[in-house]
Order: sequence, then structure tokens, then C-alpha cells
Amino acid sequence: INDTHFAFFLHDLSKGKDSTATYSSGAGTYKLKGDQYSENLEYCSDRAWEGNSFNFTIVIKGDTLIQSGVEKIEKEGIDRLNIEKYVKLKN
Repeated sequence: INDTHFAFFLHDLSKGKDSTATYSSGAGTYKLKGDQYSENLEYCSDRAWEGNSFNFTIVIKGDTLIQSGVEKIEKEGIDRLNIEKYVKLKN
């Protein structure tokens, strides 16, 4: 996350060599106002997600950021609660 954009990727640890093989990525712009965070997904390895916006609430507790909200893409039948937890790396 920088001043205007976010990016993510999900990559398995088995280097694609077993049933956990997965890779996905995406990026776009975001807005943050108070505890309300919205992502505008411009690019995604799953193209059906591109061009969609998602709204989340964020909570910061010490070194941990928790992001939660509903990801909904009606035309794809996607309607799910997404909760992500990020912990700041220690030096």
C-alpha cells in the first residue's frame, strides 16, 4: 500500500508441486476515510474481479491491521465476508 494504490498476491509455498498450488494477484486504487477503506480493483489475475469496488472497515490494534467487509460480484455469484489480518514485521 502506498499513498494511492494497493497490490496483493497469493502464492503457495509448495512451488506449485502439490494440491495447494495457487497464484493470484491484483492491484488498483484505494481511499481511506477514518476506518472506512475502499478498494477499486483495476487489475486481477481473475479477470472477472477487475473493475469492481469493495468496501471494508479497518481496525488497528498495536502492530496488527484487521480489514473486514463483503466482497460481492453479483454477475459471478460472489457474495462473501472477507476478513484479512496483517501483522507488521519486526526488525
